[in-house]
Amino acid sequence: MPYNPFENAQAQFDKVAELLELDQGTRDLLRVPMKEFHFTIPVKMDDGTTRVFQAFRIKHNDARGPAKGGIRFHPHETSDTVRALSMWMTWKCAVVDIPLGGGKGGVICDPHELSQGEQQRLCRGYIRQLFSQVGPTIDVPAPDVMTNGQHMLWMMDEYEALAGGRYPGMITGKPVGMGGSLGRTEATGYGVIYTLGDLLRAEGIDIKATTASIQGFGNVAEYAARLYSELGGRVVCVSCWCQADKKAYTFRKKDGCDIEALSQIKDSFGSIDKDRALSLGYEILPGDAWLSEDVDILIPAALENQITPAVFPNISQRVRVICEGANGPTTPDCDPLIRERGISLIPDFLCNAGGVTCSYFEQVQCNMNYFWSREEVLDKLNFTMAKAFRAVYELAKEKDLNMRDAAYVIAINRVADAVRLRGWV
Repeated sequence: MPYNPFENAQAQFDKVAELLELDQGTRDLLRVPMKEFHFTIPVKMDDGTTRVFQAFRIKHNDARGPAKGGIRFHPHETSDTVRALSMWMTWKCAVVDIPLGGGKGGVICDPHELSQGEQQRLCRGYIRQLFSQVGPTIDVPAPDVMTNGQHMLWMMDEYEALAGGRYPGMITGKPVGMGGSLGRTEATGYGVIYTLGDLLRAEGIDIKATTASIQGFGNVAEYAARLYSELGGRVVCVSCWCQADKKAYTFRKKDGCDIEALSQIKDSFGSIDKDRALSLGYEILPGDAWLSEDVDILIPAALENQITPAVFPNISQRVRVICEGANGPTTPDCDPLIRERGISLIPDFLCNAGGVTCSYFEQVQCNMNYFWSREEVLDKLNFTMAKAFRAVYELAKEKDLNMRDAAYVIAINRVADAVRLRGWV
């Protein structure tokens, strides 16, 4: 039976709610979203027909600030996935201690099959349906799977047309020069490696002596691979979707992947051209082969529910660290197996919080109408991620918790305090 991401998110919450001995009212409030919007978007297609798309925007909690979270375009999007992601966004913002809550959005579509004009009309239709429920002080969207800065700019333009003013802080992930922040493109992937570097230093491991296997080659995975390689680590393989074949492959080079060269043969959605990869000397393996590679570090940076008890025995005994670049890549029933083997796991909502942290920086810059240099953005990002990691790592050691539970304890405590102080419970 397939894993339900929302049930996973609730199971993770319930476990920590017991540890914290939360009262029943707080548990009832925090284990479900505050608001859900399920709606349709009619789009006039290029051939003159009208196609109707199913869409969602779900707000989990905004006690600590406006809801924050991306909008996905994916043909297999579900309301339960969006619910889970909105909850994880709440904890993600709380664990890095930025004044935002959690939300998430999605549209059931495959943008590969839509023209630029059709994608623009879809983006504008999304905002028209949600105009009164999003905005810089209410709920701030951002890019996610198969959406990008252009999609965000179309959404911002539609919002501003309806609002009759300029509101660049209503959405993040915009192109630089149009309210976007320098450093935002690489922020999530860099944040993954910032936390990895902090863990390796804490454990006395030299990053230059490590190897890694990565699932995904979208924005997060690519920039994680870039920074990891720049710091001296060796990426042995990358697994990602091949759009031409409608399936995933693992692209392997034992002596190390050339991340820059791979980036030149991928499309805007992170799909690598298999034939061109072959010409560059890559072995082409099944899509799940990345998981069994004989490396020190696994970086799942694609989709949910990739590391389960069923596949865990395939993970090499050499693996010492799992960095969750994706949201929910490990199922809750696999966490005990990971800990039993002595693998250090950096949980998703800490590991990949660099994106939302930089999105918060983008909001701040938009509100000030004053923008920072790339170096200043990345310095602030590194500082914020390091501070959050230290708090989680030290609590895990002090209370003999795994890092996921320690991160949840910190995040849920902060949100529970906020709802109590507001008098909601």
